[in-house]
Amino acid sequence: MSDICSKCGLPQDICACRTLEKETTKQLRVYATKKRFNKLVTIVDGLTDDELFKVRKELKSKLACGGTAKNGLIILQGDHLDKVVDYIVSLGYPREAIKNLGLQ
Repeated sequence: MSDICSKCGLPQDICACRTLEKETTKQLRVYATKKRFNKLVTIVDGLTDDELFKVRKELKSKLACGGTAKNGLIILQGDHLDKVVDYIVSLGYPREAIKNLGLQ
């Protein structure tokens, strides 16, 4: 028997709570900026604390780059703007909720 969702009481296999959370999430902002020694980093802003570490792990794995999650931001080493947006959409977030701000 599968686990039961604590929010809706349905089995995890058919639970839609996580999907609904992703659809009702606030606006995600993705942008690149220069840090120390003029190195570019890609920043994802707008995720909740629960989602932050899961998404960070997936993005680091898919992009083969280093990165961290702190202060509500995911900071990835390198310029990965277009790829990050595509990977976040593949994780189940709606493309309309992701705003690509470019280089700042």
